[in-house]
Amino acid sequence: MKNTYVIEVKGLTKSYGSNHVLKGIDLRVERGTMLALLGPNGAGKTTTVRILSTLLHYDGGSVTVEGYDVTREADKVRGVIGLTGQSAAVDELLTGRENLVMMGRLYRLTAQSAKARAQELLEDFSLVEAADRPAKTYSGGMRRRLDLAVSLIATPPVIFLDEPTTGLDPRSRLAMWAIIKKLMESGTTILLTTQYLEEADQLADKIVVIDGGKVIAEGTANELKSKVGKDRLELTFANSKALESAVQALGKRVADTNTKEFTASVTIQDINTDVTSALDALARSHVSVQSMAVHKPTLDDVFLSLTGKQKQQTTDEEDV
Repeated sequence: MKNTYVIEVKGLTKSYGSNHVLKGIDLRVERGTMLALLGPNGAGKTTTVRILSTLLHYDGGSVTVEGYDVTREADKVRGVIGLTGQSAAVDELLTGRENLVMMGRLYRLTAQSAKARAQELLEDFSLVEAADRPAKTYSGGMRRRLDLAVSLIATPPVIFLDEPTTGLDPRSRLAMWAIIKKLMESGTTILLTTQYLEEADQLADKIVVIDGGKVIAEGTANELKSKVGKDRLELTFANSKALESAVQALGKRVADTNTKEFTASVTIQDINTDVTSALDALARSHVSVQSMAVHKPTLDDVFLSLTGKQKQQTTDEEDV
C-alpha cells in the first residue's frame, strides 16, 4: 500500500558558508494534491525544490519522494518526478516536436512511443500548429507550455513547478492554470512555488509559507486568511466632516479610518446583520455614504502580515 504522503521533508537544513538558507523545514504533500510554497525572494523556495528534485545536496534532515531518499536513491526519485524550473529549459534550435521526442528518447521510450507521446502532449498543450517550428520562434507563454510538456513526457506521478507562470501575460497564465488543473484531476501530486498569491489561492489544496528559512504558517487558503482578520465593510464619504459624523454614529464599530480618502472600515462578523446595522446607524444620523464595499482577507494580506512579523522578529533578534 502506497504511503499517503508522496513528499515528506523533516528538519531540512541547507547553508552556504555562514548563510543559513534553510533552518529546519518540515512539510508533507498528500498523494494527488497540490502544496503551494510561498515566501518572499530569498526565503528558500527554489532551494527546497532543487533539493527535492535531486539537483542540490542538503546539510541535515530527511527528504523522501514516493518513499525514496533523495540522496541515497536519487535515480529512483528522478524516475518518478518532473520539473519545470523558473526559466524554460528547452532547446531553442529544435522544434517543439523535436524537443519532446528527444526527451522521450532520453527517458528510454521507443522511437514510436516517443513520437506518439509527443503528439499527445502537443495536442494537450495547444501547440500542434507550432509543433514543427523552432522553439526560438515561440512566445513566452508557448515556451512555458512546451517546458511543462517536456517535464511530463514520461507521465511522472510527481511534478515540481517552480514559478511556472512568472512573466506570462494574464491570458497565458490562465491557460497554464487550466493545464495544471487538468494534471491535478488526473491524480498528479504537485508542489508549486509562485510569486502570484492568487495562483496559490486558485490551485492549491494546502499552502506553506516560509520566510528566513523557516515555515511560519501552513493550512488551506481559507484557514490562513482567517488568521489575519475578519471581513470589513469599507465606507467612503464626501468629505472630512461627513467622515467625522460617521465615526460618531458608528462608535465602536469603526476598526480604522483614512482621513485622506474619507473612508471608515467596519469589522463585520455577519454580512447581513452587521452591514444593515451600520447603515441604519448612519441613516439615523443623516450621514450619506458615497460608496461602500465588503473586503474579505486575501492571501496578499496573509503574506504581508506573516512575512512582516517575521522581518520584525528577525530585527528584534539582531538587536538583542
